[in-house]
Amino acid sequence: MVPRGTPAVLCDHAGKKRKQDPGPDPVIRIIEDEEEEDDDDEDMMLEQIKDSEEPCNKRVKPVVKSNSLTGVITPVKTPALKRFGLSISRSISFRTEARPVTPVPLRTRQKASSFPRRRNSQCWSDTVESHDLTAKEIKRQEVIYELTQGERQLIEDLSLVKKVYYEPMLKLDIMTESELGQIFGTLDSLIPLHEDLLSRLERLRGSEKTVGEVAPTLMNWFPCLEAYVTYCCNQVGAKILLDHKKHEKRVQHFLRLCQESSFSRKLDLWNFLDLPRSRLVKYPLLLKEIQKCTPPEHPDEDNLPDALEVIQSIVAEVDRKTGEAECQFYRRGLSYMDESQRLPEISLSRFLYCHGELKNSKGQRLHVFLFELALVLTRPGEDKEGGQVFQIYRQPLPNVLLNLEEIPDGEAGGGSTFRGAFTGGNDKVRNCFRVSSRGRSKAQSHILQANDSFSKQQWITCLRQAIVQSRDRNAQTLQSQLSPHTDPALYHIADLSLSSDTEMTDHTSR
Repeated sequence: MVPRGTPAVLCDHAGKKRKQDPGPDPVIRIIEDEEEEDDDDEDMMLEQIKDSEEPCNKRVKPVVKSNSLTGVITPVKTPALKRFGLSISRSISFRTEARPVTPVPLRTRQKASSFPRRRNSQCWSDTVESHDLTAKEIKRQEVIYELTQGERQLIEDLSLVKKVYYEPMLKLDIMTESELGQIFGTLDSLIPLHEDLLSRLERLRGSEKTVGEVAPTLMNWFPCLEAYVTYCCNQVGAKILLDHKKHEKRVQHFLRLCQESSFSRKLDLWNFLDLPRSRLVKYPLLLKEIQKCTPPEHPDEDNLPDALEVIQSIVAEVDRKTGEAECQFYRRGLSYMDESQRLPEISLSRFLYCHGELKNSKGQRLHVFLFELALVLTRPGEDKEGGQVFQIYRQPLPNVLLNLEEIPDGEAGGGSTFRGAFTGGNDKVRNCFRVSSRGRSKAQSHILQANDSFSKQQWITCLRQAIVQSRDRNAQTLQSQLSPHTDPALYHIADLSLSSDTEMTDHTSR
């Protein structure tokens, strides 16, 4: 996106100035000047953002760079917490009429920086003049310092979100209070929670700026993170609503102006809203690093495993609850064309293995959900209120009855129509697999194509896992339903019907 410059000079992305050619060549304007009211609205937005923006103080960057734990929702068996990191930042461009440059600027506006303001990197060793610590103890202090600075940065970012996004959008009536409440959830309550941990960690620093025992402090504070259950569960609907509101012009303009401002570091609103979840899943990693650097004779040696167990159980609980919330949210969004499509396996499913876009052999783009107990193919749409719904396509398939077949790349099958749907006229078929059902109802078969080979492999992995787990669960149910007085041979028969490679001799020899 080309940053806005003054009327006399334009700047490229490298920051170099270039002279403007004389003549009637138009200047690319980012905001459409269709009506004077739009100009007034934008001026108000800029004023609100300028008033809300904090001073450009240098902020400390964590010592160790960790890979991003967020990602786009992809068909991969990942914890629900990681799936919600799915946020695609879309750059928005606006086409406007070409207008000649006027000698006097219409607005006095400071040009946004072409690059994000980044946090400066600083280590614990940079904060002390001298020390006589071993290399291992220095590493331990560095990790604890990163933990402390990470809390400080999270508090700054969450406070910024409230001041720069929530309050101006409410004041300018860009969104209703109810909509903002759905999108921001309980984010406001997380700030004092992390301020408490930061205060505790800072009190641990001695006169030489070193920290002794840290495990007891963390173990006592970690239960506070149960508040994340409510926040992370709300993120499912929050992301959908925010994506829907981005189609509105005023919301679009405001979010773009914020993202172009220096305080945003080129992050969009969802990146900020997802920071608490990213922070939560990082605590176990930081504790493991501290544990690696803790010598055997250190007082933390006995307490760190207990602290690690506490945080891992909390993360697992938040992940489980978030997965259940995600499953319930998408279940409510299913639109049934026929009552026969309402399989009990859908309503009984507690989580989603994965979901995402796939293409069928007709070239139609489907949104496919792999629930705990059923595979559901849908076509995305909108209801009368403009909300997102998923119209069920064909009959849902119980996982216990699924058959999966991987189609090798380049295999020609189904004739030219089949190849054309997947390849656009090319001869090679890529990234396809077939799912079919057996028993209970009329047999079905679907050939589906993923976006790329990685996505295909993730779908196949998830489908195999879902099929195996469903059949294992079904086998256990059959066994539990058999009477205790039933002939033991019937148990073997039930096992044989579900496991073709089990030999009768294995059972009779028991």
